[in-house]
Amino acid sequence: MPALLLLVLVAVATAFLLRRGTGTYPPVRTFPAVGRAPREPGAPFRVLAVVAGWAAGLLYVWGLLITGLTVLEAEDGGTDSSPLRPCRAGVSPELAGRVVDYSVSYLPLRFSCETADGGAYDSADIPGYVNPGVAALALTAAASAVAAGYASERRARAASRDAGA
Repeated sequence: MPALLLLVLVAVATAFLLRRGTGTYPPVRTFPAVGRAPREPGAPFRVLAVVAGWAAGLLYVWGLLITGLTVLEAEDGGTDSSPLRPCRAGVSPELAGRVVDYSVSYLPLRFSCETADGGAYDSADIPGYVNPGVAALALTAAASAVAAGYASERRARAASRDAGA
């Protein structure tokens, strides 16, 4: 269910960005002889960088929301609060019974259950796809931004070389 919600959020954000982006650029001029618009060399890389950057941000916010809800669930007192509820999923009752505390990491997103003997294990409440997904999307955004800059620089150098000759 959370993966479906994440997919819907990313789809809505991407559709919003693409729709918003289409109206913000000036009208494209065409060459009369060829009948098509001139293409800037770094444009596809820029679009990929923006979309990947937004997707990485949305995925991180999604993981942050899940982490926050997990902390709220761990802090909830009363009956059925020992052992901590987030520390019960996917482990044996003996291991969950030895949990004495928890720790939270926000980069990478992690909720760790600490046991009495000094050990720790990660809670199953934080989905395993969040941290690798954020890293892959952020690296894609950075690499695309570098590629867009390289393509624009290469075209500018070629134009100045042609103008100087």
